[in-house]
Amino acid sequence: MEMENMIFCQSCAMPMMKDEDYGTNQDGSKNEEYCTYCYQSGAFTADVTMEQMIEACVPMISKGNPYPDEESARKAMQEIFPTLRRWKK
Repeated sequence: MEMENMIFCQSCAMPMMKDEDYGTNQDGSKNEEYCTYCYQSGAFTADVTMEQMIEACVPMISKGNPYPDEESARKAMQEIFPTLRRWKK
């Protein structure tokens, strides 16, 4: 799947590639904007700041997938997250 066609969670930037990756709306239907880890039954699963979300994600995307270390993962997320719908001011 090409990067430009991928759908990314608008809260944590996780690529959503299969139905199970998508969060759910209040009526149980698939939410097209947020992943299952961030959004369930029409609400965010955690009341966190953008900085807290970044820190929670760093360990999951460092160690070479897709970033080699925590510093580069954090730097990338600090650039990406402000562009995501949940964090846009």
